[in-house]
Amino acid sequence: MSKLPFLRIDNIRKRFGSIVASDGVSLEITEGEIHSLLGENGAGKSVLMSMICGMVRPDEGEIVYKGQSVRFNSPREAIRQRIGMVHQHFMLVPNLTVAENYILGQGSALGVINDMNKVHETIRALSDRYALDVRPEARIEDLSVGEQQRVEILKALFHGVDLLILDEPTAVLTPQETDRLLCLMGDLVKDGKTVVFISHKLDEVMRVSNRISVMRDGRVVHTIDARETNARDLARMMVGRDVRMELPRSPSSPGRIVFSVENLVCRGEAGLPAVRGVSLNVRAGEIVGIAGVSGNGQTELSLGLSGLLPISSGRVMLNGEDITGLDPARINARRFSHIPEDRHKHGIVMPLSLSENTILQRYDQKPFATRGMLNRRAIGEQTRDLIKRFRVKCRDEDQPIGALSGGNQQKLVVARELARNPDFILVNQLARGIDIGAMEFVMEEMLKQRDNGRAILLISTELEELFAICDRILVMFHGEILGELPPDRSRLDELGLLMAGNKEQPALAG
Repeated sequence: MSKLPFLRIDNIRKRFGSIVASDGVSLEITEGEIHSLLGENGAGKSVLMSMICGMVRPDEGEIVYKGQSVRFNSPREAIRQRIGMVHQHFMLVPNLTVAENYILGQGSALGVINDMNKVHETIRALSDRYALDVRPEARIEDLSVGEQQRVEILKALFHGVDLLILDEPTAVLTPQETDRLLCLMGDLVKDGKTVVFISHKLDEVMRVSNRISVMRDGRVVHTIDARETNARDLARMMVGRDVRMELPRSPSSPGRIVFSVENLVCRGEAGLPAVRGVSLNVRAGEIVGIAGVSGNGQTELSLGLSGLLPISSGRVMLNGEDITGLDPARINARRFSHIPEDRHKHGIVMPLSLSENTILQRYDQKPFATRGMLNRRAIGEQTRDLIKRFRVKCRDEDQPIGALSGGNQQKLVVARELARNPDFILVNQLARGIDIGAMEFVMEEMLKQRDNGRAILLISTELEELFAICDRILVMFHGEILGELPPDRSRLDELGLLMAGNKEQPALAG
């Protein structure tokens, strides 16, 4: 392994308006290593790598690649220099085949079309070499999310990259697919490639990395050899304090059925069934998780249960009352709280203040209003109390919520929904966009709610989140509940098979 930097980043700065995305980043990548870039959402990882691969231009600083100063004006220029990036959100055209996606923008259309047999041969050869199982004639829209991930990786290899950047590549994979990808990264390094692995998952970073750099607030704050650290130390580097890796929790004592769903059917945006006959119960004093790869009906299930998406058929019961088909306002009038997947669309109003967002569902109720007049003192006291309890970083309660970081917005949404004293809490992606320290805090709050007799349905693509606080885990695939498992990490393989659609597993928990 060469000791000279394969890639050197010197004092890179990038602003988007008032937002500082990169604040003087310096970093060195060694040829032939897996270098992990670790950090929470908003730390600046993806923006930094986007500057390296030509999608974003830095305002200041220098990028030195293979000994030469470079500044790419487009991803095509970066690919010509053998740098490729697989983005968290795929860059594929759904109605084209794999091979057609690979040749987009590659010179003369007539010449490429005449050479399609060679393109297919190259794809098959690379697919066989790295055991990726990519079919050149397959149409992208017919592939699963995991298959599309492999298509994206092979696309970079098809263009002959020496430096491969993977941005949160395991976020949409089953456990088995994740294992396969981590092994692939090792194979690529053996073949002389250099890999940058962007992630926030400590266990995966520890499994594959040679070196690890930790980013926080647009800067690299630590770079360390993977053999000289551990997950606990990395968490401390990310947050700046000790973080508990396991949350203490008491055994659950489920009581009466608070919330039930019977044979629910909902249609997605295209009018096709997205939720296909889902039935489930949630009891007082338990947290029921729903696991699954993103895109398997979880979003539509959440929106249907909260009144934000029409229900085609089936029944939803809360405290013995049929609430099927009620609009969000009438559902909110009941003891039902909702922490949505998309907080910007369904959770907050960006231009409004923290105080105004705190009372969105209760602006006409005591103590926040009397005879149609807002009680500013009561609203302010409530908001300040929630800000303090949930450690929301802000100027004051009058600051527009849109000026806060995503993590602090999420904490205020969680605080507001728990303050409504619900019997049932619907949560979709609890810890999305918040740092590992805040994640520890909000999960502890959920456990307190459970211990106080609340019924909680937690939808998440993060298995560690589900294992940490759930009492039962249901697995959703193609809009159906395929099985149920206890939160037992030793049964991760069973869980992964269910997430991939394997119905043959003996997956019902006792």
